[in-house]
Amino acid sequence: MKKNRRAADKIQRPIGAKLIIIITILLLLSLGAITILVSVMVTEDVRITAEDNNLSVNRRSASEADNFLTMIRGNTYFLLDTINAVGAAMPAAVFAEDFFFEHNRQIAFIGIVQNVGDSFQLIYTLTNEAFFLSNELELEDIKDFFTIHRKELERSSHGETLLINAAPVFDLPVLAMFSPRHNISLAGSRPNVAVVFFSSNSLAETFSEGVNLSYIINDAGDYLIHADYDLVRSGENAASGTVSSSFVSMAMESTNQGRQILFTETDEKRYFGAFRKISIGNAVVITTIPYDIVMEGTAATTRRNIYLSGAVLFIAILFVWFFSKTVSVPLKILARAARQIEGGNFELDLKSKAKDEIGFLTRSFQKMSGALNIFGRFTNKDIAVRAMRGEIKPGGLPRHATIFFSDIRDFTAKSESFTNTFRDDASDRIVHWLNNYLTRMVDCVEKSNGVVDKFIGDAVMAHWGTASTAGSPEKDAYNCINTALLMRESLLEMNRGRRKDDVGNPPIVIGCGINSGIVTTGQLGSEQRMEYTVIGDPVNLASRVESLTKTFGADILISESTWNLAGEHFITEELPSVKVKGKEKPVRLFAVINYKDASDGPKTLEQVRKLLDIQSTPNIAGTKSKRKSKTGGGE
Repeated sequence: MKKNRRAADKIQRPIGAKLIIIITILLLLSLGAITILVSVMVTEDVRITAEDNNLSVNRRSASEADNFLTMIRGNTYFLLDTINAVGAAMPAAVFAEDFFFEHNRQIAFIGIVQNVGDSFQLIYTLTNEAFFLSNELELEDIKDFFTIHRKELERSSHGETLLINAAPVFDLPVLAMFSPRHNISLAGSRPNVAVVFFSSNSLAETFSEGVNLSYIINDAGDYLIHADYDLVRSGENAASGTVSSSFVSMAMESTNQGRQILFTETDEKRYFGAFRKISIGNAVVITTIPYDIVMEGTAATTRRNIYLSGAVLFIAILFVWFFSKTVSVPLKILARAARQIEGGNFELDLKSKAKDEIGFLTRSFQKMSGALNIFGRFTNKDIAVRAMRGEIKPGGLPRHATIFFSDIRDFTAKSESFTNTFRDDASDRIVHWLNNYLTRMVDCVEKSNGVVDKFIGDAVMAHWGTASTAGSPEKDAYNCINTALLMRESLLEMNRGRRKDDVGNPPIVIGCGINSGIVTTGQLGSEQRMEYTVIGDPVNLASRVESLTKTFGADILISESTWNLAGEHFITEELPSVKVKGKEKPVRLFAVINYKDASDGPKTLEQVRKLLDIQSTPNIAGTKSKRKSKTGGGE
């Protein structure tokens, strides 16, 4: 039961924990809402800015590529038209060629390719000798290139302008432009293609690697310009190669001239992507930027907000924790004090200097404990505590109990001596003397789990097996007899040094009567005042047995019913049976000498009388003596 009560009394929801939870929830809601709101707003702003910037970079790159390629084609056409106008054999044509390559050093070769039967033949060439010499190129390399790209020549001869990556053949950043040219006297009337090879270095520089990555692909998806030149040199295809992109395929197939979207690649990464188609060669300029890089600042800001929120939350929790201590600690002290009061300890020492409600409650609690402590002295505190716990139910109950009565020998004579000697101080002195005695006796009762029922003057009434039990009537009877022997030892110690002629502090000798039987226990009285007591014939007999102690010259007498329960544990001596009022048969009585297994102390009733200075052996007329020394037995 105590274990269950401790579990029930355990604080399961401390105030400090509640405050921390409440503050944590409020801070999380407020700081979380602010963080989310700021993150959403900033993210949206950054996204819009990133899209605008990416689109602007793409447009600028497309414009530069378009201008560059238009310039290459325009200059090439101008040269061909000039030579066509003056005649290829004229000195002016040679001068125009030299002048052209002097001012267009990025152009390596210009030629006219004509479709003759099932093959294409190079029928006219203009070569930038300086470019060829510096890069160790041969005209045969050009011819090999035409053989590889025969299909593209076929397409161009039918009216398409194409851009082709020539870097895989020449191992140089070179692009080839195939453009249809008709009505050129240099080539006759057959369909022909104007071919120009030019360096892409100057254009590639404008597409240098940065936060925004821009590159050019042709209508087949081949990389023409890219910051990673290895992709260009290896002839990588953006739509179907090892680094193919779904966005590239979409851009190539789109009917729109340009567009901006947020897409997810096969690597599960997101990108902002923009594309724009240029007018020459159906080429597409693509610009991308990773979403994570764009949002890195926002993510960093969000992380800082989270860290700041965590710091604020931590400081708030510390503040609330220490603040709650000023509330929870005094309340825990009051809770422990309440449990002490519930356990019967009314002597509390609660101090508080606080001026708030808790301080007021603590001082009030101290006053209440003081009042209860005083109240506990006027009633049976143990019974009151048990009733408060619900261990004693209202109404009467039958119990197999052992009843104890004790009385001070010659108390009346001692009281008169006090009065005659001390006059006006007699009452105070006798109460002090008596309280000292009763304190020791009550301690003996409580040590053996007994209940002090009441004080009747100098007499003490107690019982075992009523409000609580040791487990069986035998154990309760043993505890009662044990209490009587403890009282004997306590009185011997208290009387040590006292003189019989000391009127102010005379020695005390008591008689104890013990009886066992079925009694009725309950709370008797009125609504204004009640007390827990026992009633029944065993109670009356216990009182009469106590009154016979003086007659038999013994300090502890037990009845036959008590002896039958616990007599085997003690040295006893049976006395003559006595006829008492209310009993048809004589009552068998036994004087308790000592514990059965005691190694020292009295072994006979005579030794008890000598130890306690009980004067004479009684001579009871009309009784049939069967006195025998018993060690736990009797007739």
